[in-house]
This record gives sequence, C-alpha cells and structure tokens, in this order.
Amino acid sequence: MRDSRIVLSLTLGILLTAGVRTAKAVPSYARQTGLPCSGCHYTPPELNAAGRQFKLMGYIDRAKNTDIVAEADKRRTGLELLTTLPLSAWFETSLTSTKASQTGAQNGNFEFPQDISLFLAGAWTSRVGSFLQVTYNAQSDHFSMDNTDIRAAGKTTVSGKELVYGLTLNNNPTLEDLWNSTPAWGFPYIASDSAPSPSAAPLIQGTLAQDVAGAGGYMMWNQHLYAAATMYRSDHIGTAQPNTGASSTLNIRGVAPYGRVAWQQNGRTANMEVGAYALHVKATPNTITGAEDSYTDWGADFQYDQNIGRDTLSVHGAYIRENTALAASFANAAAAQSGHHLNTANINAEYHYGNRYSGAFGWFTTTGTADALLYPQAALSGSANGSPQSSGYIANLSWWPSQNVDVAVQYTGYTRFNGSATNYDGAGRNASDNNTVYVLTRFVF
Repeated sequence: MRDSRIVLSLTLGILLTAGVRTAKAVPSYARQTGLPCSGCHYTPPELNAAGRQFKLMGYIDRAKNTDIVAEADKRRTGLELLTTLPLSAWFETSLTSTKASQTGAQNGNFEFPQDISLFLAGAWTSRVGSFLQVTYNAQSDHFSMDNTDIRAAGKTTVSGKELVYGLTLNNNPTLEDLWNSTPAWGFPYIASDSAPSPSAAPLIQGTLAQDVAGAGGYMMWNQHLYAAATMYRSDHIGTAQPNTGASSTLNIRGVAPYGRVAWQQNGRTANMEVGAYALHVKATPNTITGAEDSYTDWGADFQYDQNIGRDTLSVHGAYIRENTALAASFANAAAAQSGHHLNTANINAEYHYGNRYSGAFGWFTTTGTADALLYPQAALSGSANGSPQSSGYIANLSWWPSQNVDVAVQYTGYTRFNGSATNYDGAGRNASDNNTVYVLTRFVF
C-alpha cells in the first residue's frame, strides 16, 4: 500500500507539471468557426447553448474566408469546401490506483499513453458535417472506430416558427443528443480503463457503443421541442462480413429502434432541459437464428445550467429502466430465468469557475433482478449472491491551464459492488477495495 502511494505521489507531480484533458472539444471546430473552445463549452465536454446549436446544425457553421466556393446553376453543381481538412487529435496519459490491488496485479497503473484519438470533425459541405473519431488503445495495441456522428441539417419556417431538421449516421445510441444528461455524453466524462467496474448496466448505457450502425433523423421546433429517431443494426467492427453472429453475444434481429424527445428553455442566465428516451432490441447470442433475447430500455433525464457571474453551475440527472425477456439466454443456461429488470439512477452537479477550474460530485446506483447465472460468482469481477446491485459516488477536480490542455483528478467510491458491500465476489473482496484514484492528462491539438 505504501508503494502505491509513493507511485501515486510521484506521478501526480509529473502530471500536474505537464498539463492536460478536453473531452469532445476538438480544435478543428475552433479553427473552422474562429471561436475558442469556450465559445461552445462551459468546460468540455459540457455544451452551452451555442454549442448545442452548432451540433444541431450539423457542425457546419464557419468563419468567413475559410471556404473554397464555386457557385451553382441549373447545369453545374456548386462547392463550399474548407480550405484545410478539419483534423484534430488528442493524446491521453493516466494513472489508476485502487484501494486494494487487483488479484495478481500491481497497483498504481501508469499508462503512457492510455490512448490517442484522431478526429475528422467539421464541415464536409455547406450542409454536411461530422464528429468522426478513431482511437488507438494502448491495452489492445490497435486503432479502432470510436464515437462517430455524421449529419446533414437544414432549417425552414412552419407557422412562423423555426424548424431545424436533420439526418444522422452514428454508431452509439444517444450519441446524437445535444445535452450532457444521456449516456453517451453524461457524467463522468472520464474513466479508467483498468479499474474494476460493476458488471450490470442497461444496453443503452454504453453496451452497444461502436458495435452498431444507425441511420435516423431529428428536429428542433422553435428552439424548444427536440425529437429524434434512429434505427440500429449490429456492426461488429473487426469481424468478417456478412455477420454470422458467432463472435458476439448480442446480434440485433431486424432493427433496434431508438427514440428521443426533449423540451428545452433557454434564458439569459439559465438553461433547462427535461426529456425522455427509449431503445428496443431483439437479439440472439452467438448466432443470427433461433430464440431471441428482448431488451426494452427507457429513461428520463434533466439538465439545468445557471450562470453565476462569470461562473456556471450545472446539474444533471437521469433514470433508466431496462426490462428483459431472455428466452435465448435461458435456453442456453446463461440465465436462471427469462424475466429481469435493471434500474439505474444518477445525479451530479458541477461548478465551473470560469473555464479554468471545475469541481464535480455525482452519485449513482444500480438495482435489479438477482440471477446467479447471469451474474455468476468470480474473483474480483463476479457476484457471490447473483445480484447486480451497485452504488457509489464520484468526485472530480479539473484544471485547464489552457483551453486545449487539462489535468483531471477523479475519485470513485463504492458503497456496494456487484451485490454487496463486503465479500461481494465470494473471494474476500469488499466494495470499498475498488475505490479508485484516477489521474488523467490530455493534450488536444
């Protein structure tokens, strides 16, 4: 334990003198619009009203004199092309230290890098833009597709009110969303890739991320009512096509519909959003035929941002309910019963001191149906009683010495993990043994 504290102290010193982090605020957008990162973010990745509008309109807004332009007529097509490619990158390095070492492994895990991301993010044409991310992961030692959203947008007037409409191609349900209260962009904005994490989560909470391909549309009426709908199919990156299902425990049958509605109210010093979303998936494990597992996820969320002078207080909350009928898993003896449910809830608040410092605190909980086959006993990662119940809190402090350089220190504490507070895995490990100090530095350029 003393050794891990020495490693933590030394690495904190190195990182704090080096600088880092900015999530999803890529400099290619700043070069395109002529605005600093703070033009669209309170602190990244939290979008302000201007940032939500930029995303809504398809990432295409730009400053003057950034285009190569050719006028269109009846016989010739036109052109509006950025004079430079909308490219960005980030470099992340991190330290992870848990209260108790993971079995057979050293503590104080220092990753240099943790990952490197490349972005094609900005306007492609006068109506089409993208957020396209490819990430190198040091643990798997290869590049792969990450969050990607390509969209086309336009606007018109209906009964004297503005209607913005658009199409989206993306690979993660909730990725198209404009707020920081849904899973793809929700708190916590950073996470260790080596610390233990609870085993149970609804599909919509990241299980399908980068493993699906979706096409859909969205609209915003009168800057108040937002609605979106996308249909998803399995798109197992790194496996042979067409899909045989053999390498995946979740193969979507037909299409998986996702829907979203939200109401926003923007004021001079405050912004508010309340909304709901849902996803329905029928899938087969390791095959594309036979009995199906059915998942229905629905959630409710809210966001409130209040300007306090030059500072901002942001509060987010969400509740997700997942109902499942696991006929295929039950038939394959992967579940002890067919019917299950999961409930997750989280709430967090973040205070942005200007755009140089921020502090956040959040609470989370997961409850649901116990099943000894679905959540089996295993050292470190398993559940001794088959329960998916986990709960805890997250505290984060971030410092931006520059808008494209950030240092973040995050502490995650567990009051319950995979079903219990003590001896949760049947091998003597307690929930609090997974309490994690995580230090991330990120350079974005």
